[in-house]
Amino acid sequence: MLALIASITISLDPVLVKLGSFSLRWYGLMYVVGIAAGLLILQPYARRRDVTSDQLWNIFWGVAIAALVGGRLYYVLQSDPGSYVQHPGDLFAFWQGGMAFYGAIFLGVPVLLLLAYQQRVPLGVALDCVALFAPLSQAVGRIGNIINGDIVGYPSTLPWATIYTNSHSFAPLNTAVQPAAAYELLFGLALFAVLWPLRFRVQPAGMLFVLYLSLYNVGQFFLFIVRDNSIVLFHLKQAQVTAIAVQIGLIPVAWLIAQLPWWFDPAYALDEAYADEDEQESDALTDETPNDGIVGGTPAAGEISMAAEPTESPETGWRDVPNQSRT
Repeated sequence: MLALIASITISLDPVLVKLGSFSLRWYGLMYVVGIAAGLLILQPYARRRDVTSDQLWNIFWGVAIAALVGGRLYYVLQSDPGSYVQHPGDLFAFWQGGMAFYGAIFLGVPVLLLLAYQQRVPLGVALDCVALFAPLSQAVGRIGNIINGDIVGYPSTLPWATIYTNSHSFAPLNTAVQPAAAYELLFGLALFAVLWPLRFRVQPAGMLFVLYLSLYNVGQFFLFIVRDNSIVLFHLKQAQVTAIAVQIGLIPVAWLIAQLPWWFDPAYALDEAYADEDEQESDALTDETPNDGIVGGTPAAGEISMAAEPTESPETGWRDVPNQSRT
């Protein structure tokens, strides 16, 4: 009884507005707000990386559609495909809840790279835009998951456990459970807070995306320990298995970006080339500079080179100083 008193009760109806057969859920609304928040912080960054508004929008719409389709299909495949075969109208009912982030990555990233190439946006810059957009958008969208009750943990007696009482909720009713969606929200905000100060520091472009997805994989692995999902392999849940596979897959991706930066960040590769040329020129000048009786390009202490003494020309009266031009 004490646990029920200490727990947090959520009685809010997941359906925000219902007009006939049309229902607007908090879930759909909060994901729209999350996307808007992500775009708001992304646009100034994109401008700093020389991505125009037209390029950004042309890429965004294609990737958004691909991510929604991929996220939904992956959720269907790992949940109960049979029920969606019987009710095909629910297959793309995004607003009802049920999205798998890794599905959005699997389909969204290839489309992103294709559109970035088409729009002449460096591939690494496009990937880094995802690294800033995704965690903030997800964090805001998790508010919809909290209201929806479609992401919950195991039964719990913790004082911050949540109890869902509305009959439209997807969560088990009148049972205190771990607030897994709230954990996801806090993790998304923390991830964004880590990545935002590094947005111009992690080089070359593309490495910020690698860092983002790597941290996300680690977070998902541990967050799913408390989530009430089915075990699929070696006492692991589907998202944990996927997180491990994606983490391993990031190793060759990071190696490729480091070895071939001009594929992902031409500006960084150009800066590196200029730096190498400057260093070579500096070394060549140092090797060619005469050093007879001179230390560090100046006469050694107590020594004055006779070759450096001024002489007067008997023909012109000019006092000539070797290695110095008249002006």
